[in-house]
Amino acid sequence: MEQDHLLEERGIHPGDVVRHFKRETLTPEEQKTGRYLYRVLGTARHTETRELLVVYEALYGDYGLFARPLAMFAGEVDHAKYPDIKQKYRFEKV
Repeated sequence: MEQDHLLEERGIHPGDVVRHFKRETLTPEEQKTGRYLYRVLGTARHTETRELLVVYEALYGDYGLFARPLAMFAGEVDHAKYPDIKQKYRFEKV
């Protein structure tokens, strides 16, 4: 499998905990929980499109598993849509 250079550039590896930018919107009390925290499990290849996906697990709620296109996972926050968010990237290592 090709190197997932977008994650490597930011030092994100399988097993790392990352936070979604929406964690900034939580109250101080809510931030004591694991809401919007995820553990990166690795990468996978979409069987039809061959697109590289990041597979990650929520560290809250039902601890669901998710897959998101690598480019989206590693992408920057849309600061036009979310002007009050300080975090640069959609997901950042904790």
